[in-house]
Amino acid sequence: MTMATLKIVFWALAFVFFVVCEVATGTALVSIWLAIAALIAMFCAIAKLSFLTQCIVFVVSSIILLLLTRPVVKKLQNKTVATNYELDVGKTAIVIEPIDNSVNKGRVTLDGTDWAARTEDGSKISEGTPVKVVRIDGAKLIVSEEK
Repeated sequence: MTMATLKIVFWALAFVFFVVCEVATGTALVSIWLAIAALIAMFCAIAKLSFLTQCIVFVVSSIILLLLTRPVVKKLQNKTVATNYELDVGKTAIVIEPIDNSVNKGRVTLDGTDWAARTEDGSKISEGTPVKVVRIDGAKLIVSEEK
């Protein structure tokens, strides 16, 4: 195997290594830029540029790819999906056990599920009253009386 072929194989193996690392990290986009840069460097090896030039192309293209694409990718990845409990905020529940924050008592039913509940403002709410879910604190719904 000639030295030129070894350089091509080196960059091909680097490409495969970085792709495997990327797949192993899921959608973290950690090494995809390095994989693309290794591919670019491999083409430099095919063009029989010096190994030093190939390394410089690898480093420079890695940095350029990272700087140009990472902000765009991060922006696309930052779309948060509401969890199941966050979807309950704003819904109406029914008090099934009177709510009294001073004695840490009170239960509501929401979509057929029994929850511990406390009022947002500390007021007492009697059984059968419809309440609005304001937020969730651990395993408790924080509610306010519907007006």
